Amino acid sequence: MMHIERLCLIGVGLIGGSWARALRDAGAVGEIIGCGRTEASLQRAVELGVIDRYECDPAQAVLGADMVVLGVPLGGMRGVLAAIRETLAPHAIITDVGSAKGSVVADAEAVFGRVPPRFVPGHPIAGTEKSGVEASFKELFRHRRVILTPVADTDPDAVATVRALWEVAGAEVVAMDVEHHDEVLAATSHLPHVLAYGLVDTLAHWDDNREIFQYAAGGFRDFTRIASSDPRMWRDICLANREALLTAMKRYITDLNSLLESVEQADGERLEAVFDNAKQARDHFISLLEQ
Repeated sequence: MMHIERLCLIGVGLIGGSWARALRDAGAVGEIIGCGRTEASLQRAVELGVIDRYECDPAQAVLGADMVVLGVPLGGMRGVLAAIRETLAPHAIITDVGSAKGSVVADAEAVFGRVPPRFVPGHPIAGTEKSGVEASFKELFRHRRVILTPVADTDPDAVATVRALWEVAGAEVVAMDVEHHDEVLAATSHLPHVLAYGLVDTLAHWDDNREIFQYAAGGFRDFTRIASSDPRMWRDICLANREALLTAMKRYITDLNSLLESVEQADGERLEAVFDNAKQARDHFISLLEQ
């Protein structure tokens, strides 16, 4: 089994904390050092057994680390990379868990001059609407996909190590081109979050919003659940993947305008065709997930 003697988590939240729990449970890691913005949160991570000790300075946290996991918001990625550049061990593997990959690659190039060979960009397709280390749990990645987006110069051994550690956590690991990843995730993850946030914000500004929320049923809760996610994190994701997200949003607006016309024109046949196609597509998607 793959084993990392010293792991450093910069950003000990839901994702990083859950991965650390899974690796510790599997015996795949020795010492785990945490680093984050608030000492109270890091102390809580020690109490929960997620990390063994912590540093508030990223440069100190990565000293002697065999692997560094970057779990910070995308807007803070470049600053963290700059902070650890001089103290990072030459053999250390770096990976991240950000939801957009083009911006991470660009940040690495800006700080190091190129993407370091032992930097493996990654993105676990897992999470909940909750955040913080207290929301972390070791089963989060079981039967979930993790996308790795190595670039041309990425060390194959580093990729193999990161892959193995995700598999230890129960994930299915796939590789994807950076640009393609961002296009796919803009449509399947980033756009739905924007829609959920936008809908709740719209309703919250209606004069009778109290009654609207009072009578909201299960469908509303299901559709808007992800609007309880971390706003700062999703602000950064939207800005980091701006171009791909704009393309997805414009395409959706075109289709939404088509639906608006169908309602205006009382075109029930057209509405039913859209709804039927959507139902069949979603049912097929759910059946694939359950296989």
